[in-house]
Amino acid sequence: MTVLVNNEEHAVSATTLADLLDELGYGGARVATALDGVFIPAPGRAAASLGAGARVEVVAPMQGG
Repeated sequence: MTVLVNNEEHAVSATTLADLLDELGYGGARVATALDGVFIPAPGRAAASLGAGARVEVVAPMQGG
């Protein structure tokens, strides 16, 4: 299935947001996520189902001043 991650198309086999993060190499990284414009906290990612064409945003926190 194809999903949009940070506005780039990815063909993935993941069916949940948690699986998608693992598949794309974010597993264990501290990131914020949104699915179809809705913020999904880390504990909810395993239950957040992906559909074809889902729009996912993955944002890593930045440090510095």
